[in-house]
Amino acid sequence: MQFAKSLITLVVVLATLGGCASQNGVEQARSDNTGEERDPFEPINRVMWDINWNVLDRYLLRPITVGYVTVMPQFARTGLLNAANNLQEPANFMNNVFQGKVDDGMDSLARFMLNTSVGVFGTIDVATKLGIDMKQEEFGETLGVWGVDTGPYMMLPALGPNDPRSFSGDVVDGMVYPMAIIEGNFAVARYVVSLLENRAALIEQEGQLAQSLDEYAFVRDAYFARLEFLVTDGANLEDDNIDEALDDFAEFEAMFGDFEEDSDGSEDQDKEKPH
Repeated sequence: MQFAKSLITLVVVLATLGGCASQNGVEQARSDNTGEERDPFEPINRVMWDINWNVLDRYLLRPITVGYVTVMPQFARTGLLNAANNLQEPANFMNNVFQGKVDDGMDSLARFMLNTSVGVFGTIDVATKLGIDMKQEEFGETLGVWGVDTGPYMMLPALGPNDPRSFSGDVVDGMVYPMAIIEGNFAVARYVVSLLENRAALIEQEGQLAQSLDEYAFVRDAYFARLEFLVTDGANLEDDNIDEALDDFAEFEAMFGDFEEDSDGSEDQDKEKPH
């Protein structure tokens, strides 16, 4: 699902255009030359960016997504996406516990048990309706909490923005039950549903990308700003901007990689960050 993340990174970028605090986060990354220092492979990465965005997305992923959104009823999209997100809850449980967030970990475990049983294999998000919100954490974030650096920025062909820490984290998350035992058509279906829903979240905002002077650099800097936000739970932002930033990040966190909707078709936050 990394190519989906490469596209939803753009949602992060576009959301920063309208959010003062999140825009400050990107500008901070630029002022500290964080992007340039972490991008030793920039010439190659820029070529990969052009292939991913201007070829693969323009001529393949976007047309398929438009067709999917047009013909698929909203209730069916919601149910499929809920089921896909439910499969991630055991990994959320593990990562929350590893980060010392035991209560959030127990919420993730409770969500998995409720949604898998009462929620008909996760197609209905019963847990959210009961007030148990998703506390999404990835192993890449866990490594960041443990002090592991991201390593160099990588724009991978068809996989998009990445770094060694996040890539390794995705591998570990994929080895957690039940993800580890999903094979064949089920694995493909989960990937496709998540990919299309993630891409669909970007359609209405994609035109704003042209406003940036350097699309590649803006996406890269937003990528690192977002990683820092996730690892620190927003502590990297200034106190006077934290409330606005949390609202901004909550809006596009739902679009980034694990876009979630409730059973009525309205969007939910997929991750809560403490004040």
